[in-house]
Amino acid sequence: MANKLVLIDGNSIAYRAFFALPLLSNEKGIHTNAIYGFTMILMRILEEEQPTHMLVAFDAGKTTFRHKTYGEYKGGRQKTPPELSEQFSFLRELLDAFNIKRYELENYEADDIIGTLARQAAKEDFEVKVISGDKDLTQLATEKITVDITKKGITDVDSYTPAFIEEKYGLNVNQIIDMKGLMGDSSDNIPGVPGVGEKTAIKLLKEFGTIETLLESIDKVSGKKLKEKLEENKEQAIMSKDLATIMTEAPIEVTVSDLLYEGYDTKNVIAIFKELSFNSLLDKLGESGEDVTEDLEEISFEVLEEIKEEHFANDNFLMVEVLDENYHKAEIQGIALVNEKGNYFIPTEAALKSDQFAAFASDLTKKKSVFDAKRAIVALKWQGIELNGIDFDFIIASYIVNPSETSTDLAEIARKKGYFQIETDEAVYGKGAKRSIPDQEIVAKHLVRKTFAMQEMKESFIHELKDNEQLKLFEELEMPLSLVLTEMEALGIQVDRNRLEDMGEDLSNKLVKIEEKIYELAGETFNINSPKQLGVILFEKLGLPTVKKTKTGYSTSADVLEKLAEKHEIIQQILHYRQLGKLKSTYIEGLLKVIHRDTNKIHTRFNQALTQTGRLSSIDPNLQNIPIRLEEGRKIREAFIPSKEDWIIFAADYSQIELRVLAHIANDEKLIEAFNENADIHTKTAMDVFHVSKEEVTSNMRRQAKAVNFGIVYGISDYGLSQSLGITRKDAKTFIDRYLESFPGVKAYMEESVMDAKDKGYVTTLLHRRRYLPEITSSNFNLRSFAERTAMNTPIQGSAADIIKKAMIDMAAKLEEENMQANLLLQVHDELVFEAPKDEIEKLKKIVPEVMEQAVDLKVPLKVDYSYGSTWYDAK
Repeated sequence: MANKLVLIDGNSIAYRAFFALPLLSNEKGIHTNAIYGFTMILMRILEEEQPTHMLVAFDAGKTTFRHKTYGEYKGGRQKTPPELSEQFSFLRELLDAFNIKRYELENYEADDIIGTLARQAAKEDFEVKVISGDKDLTQLATEKITVDITKKGITDVDSYTPAFIEEKYGLNVNQIIDMKGLMGDSSDNIPGVPGVGEKTAIKLLKEFGTIETLLESIDKVSGKKLKEKLEENKEQAIMSKDLATIMTEAPIEVTVSDLLYEGYDTKNVIAIFKELSFNSLLDKLGESGEDVTEDLEEISFEVLEEIKEEHFANDNFLMVEVLDENYHKAEIQGIALVNEKGNYFIPTEAALKSDQFAAFASDLTKKKSVFDAKRAIVALKWQGIELNGIDFDFIIASYIVNPSETSTDLAEIARKKGYFQIETDEAVYGKGAKRSIPDQEIVAKHLVRKTFAMQEMKESFIHELKDNEQLKLFEELEMPLSLVLTEMEALGIQVDRNRLEDMGEDLSNKLVKIEEKIYELAGETFNINSPKQLGVILFEKLGLPTVKKTKTGYSTSADVLEKLAEKHEIIQQILHYRQLGKLKSTYIEGLLKVIHRDTNKIHTRFNQALTQTGRLSSIDPNLQNIPIRLEEGRKIREAFIPSKEDWIIFAADYSQIELRVLAHIANDEKLIEAFNENADIHTKTAMDVFHVSKEEVTSNMRRQAKAVNFGIVYGISDYGLSQSLGITRKDAKTFIDRYLESFPGVKAYMEESVMDAKDKGYVTTLLHRRRYLPEITSSNFNLRSFAERTAMNTPIQGSAADIIKKAMIDMAAKLEEENMQANLLLQVHDELVFEAPKDEIEKLKKIVPEVMEQAVDLKVPLKVDYSYGSTWYDAK
């Protein structure tokens, strides 16, 4: 096998990935889009190129030897967004996990490292592949060196060889740097010759060969103005060529033989993929890594085919094993019970037909410690068994103790406690397509072992919760909430299947009409869903300007079409066609698929132990994500109806809860005053920031003030705000600075929260929920900056989450206390959705705002708005 060296321009590919993908983040809140895109490219390279040698080169700093030649080299570049900067340290960790060498050299660029190694390897008869997003590196192309340049995405590349360069430019490889010298490069701030672009540069080089020959023969150049420009900028042209020339003899300390690549250790790669939450990439690996359990000690247990009263104690540890992630339609694989009387495995059939087990399960005096109370209660509820008396839930305890650890596998949680006497579920049941249920004996041993582990760990968890001042949060908020959520999930929300089907048909009709309009505007019929056919229509037949090309033709992605929206009427029609198509397939058809066959309801599942801020999320389906910007999207809520005739849907939501929490926590006088006076907070902010009167606040001023108000809550950077408002980063920074000058209490809070986090290593919400920030004292600027932003916004977002959770518990208790028929159905962001008889409306209008507004006591009033109607849509 021939030797092949792959050299990757680390900074360039990271930048490409960052701007090609939307901002992604893992459960810890670390942005991961650049790392994810980089990893996708890396794994494709490893598969396609099969390198024997490999290196990723990074820039070492802002200053290089080229700055001595031209001090403004790369000047004017915008500062790297912090959302990208914080990812570089993880990129380096990723490369280490893959056993790929990385290198940087003070005073030199990654290009110089790559150029030097590429030339060395070519001399040693290696096949060399260079991967970059920067066309500067195309000057390295030879018969042995191919330079792959990524385009705007992360999978589309052009492979530059001498032949490709000849075909593309009509030049030889050596003339690439002459072309750069003439036309300059705005991204690197290489000046070139003013007024000379790519076409002119190519034309001149075809005629004269090199810059030097050209400058010696200026008299032969046609065009008076061009001659003058060349004459006036001779030295600048030579300097620009020099700046654009890659150093191929840099004083690097690595040689090609040092770059041997022998593959990666799957276990190390899996570890970092798990840390970064790259679940789809974990699936691609097809391996789960080695199991780290110690030799397991035997635990004796009894299989109970006949269940008796004597098997139960006052304090019990119970495991109800449901393997299907969606426990609303899953089978119970078995039940384990551990207590002072013994260790027991109860086969599912034995449990379900036993009156003794049903009596034990429903007995409030028989306390049960479980793993995932919601899962256990709902699974048994579908089998007609009520499970009461739960006083401890390990998944919730683990989540409160450290919300960054969100494993749903008891073995992984146990290992954090130093307990290794359990196998992971994956080790027992397998993964993905290989997942299967082993013999009952194996299942029984596994369940009893897990249940026994809970008994061993409970006191440790209680001790830690007490030490963290979180026992109250666990006992009075999260545990009661799990029971409220269980009732909501089991009850479900009624869906009008016919209405959904009618909506689907209506959307189909609209899609047909839009299709006809598109064909009319195009002058012919074609497959609108085919990017290739659509590209031909838009860019060849209709002559619209090409924005982006891919290997297969013209790009017709949403961002491309949005840039062309004003160019032709057909664009808006295509965008609308796609929006309605997604509504129909993802939401209408998606919701129809998850209507429960027995209840005709949708039983969404609420994730209680997932987000680091404490927010609830919902899945199967995600009812928090139904798009409501389009009227057709909002209309989907019409299909959500009360479960009984003459009942209504009642919706209540907190108004600007995060900003009210910010006013309270920051103790900012202006914010407190604005909320206490019931002023429009965004108008008030605009008045303070722009120094204008209320009457002078324009709608655009208010829009910008609203963006920065919520941006502060979510830790937005100047880059993030600039993207949100479509303004420059400089203007965004000015806006944020003005805001902080106007609200000194907020500024002081932000500074104090960072200092507090550095002192303690974590931040807390009003109800003592913690978020640990180990990176807050990191010497790495980017990691530290991310942690500082998190320290500022987590107490706000987390406290808001705690408040609505408290409101849910209080509302459930109030409805029971008042002996009302109304049911709490959904929690969506800051909104609670109920169903109730019409004759309870007046009472709901009084008690719902009252209970929600009194959930906690703040320095500003909490405000709740409500509405109601015959459907969820009508209630908004």
